[in-house]
Amino acid sequence: MHHLASLRMIVAASVLALSLAACQSPQPDEQESAGAQAQRDAANAATPAQDTAPEAPPIGTCDASQLQSLVGQPLTDALSAQAKEDAKAGEVRVLKPGEMVTMEFNGDRLNLEVDEKQVITGVRCG
Repeated sequence: MHHLASLRMIVAASVLALSLAACQSPQPDEQESAGAQAQRDAANAATPAQDTAPEAPPIGTCDASQLQSLVGQPLTDALSAQAKEDAKAGEVRVLKPGEMVTMEFNGDRLNLEVDEKQVITGVRCG
């Protein structure tokens, strides 16, 4: 039984040592000349840094800021058409409760959220 405990300790210590070794940064090759390393460093410095900032979502023509008064009104075809025109949207999407929808941003789309009774609960672009 004592041998099993010792074996477990050795295995645990080995796993820990390997994990720590993997986290250390690699050391430069000792046989690499100082000139070769200087050339590599200069090449890396000359390479422009990548811009890692996320892209902003595309901006479209839709503007729902003036349509918030539609919340609480029953959705009709006429109301939807007027809202589309007022928002300067290219299309209207009606979002029903529990309905699966795509999550891509479309700056020309007006989203009208409705409840089970087809009453508008939210208005937004995207």
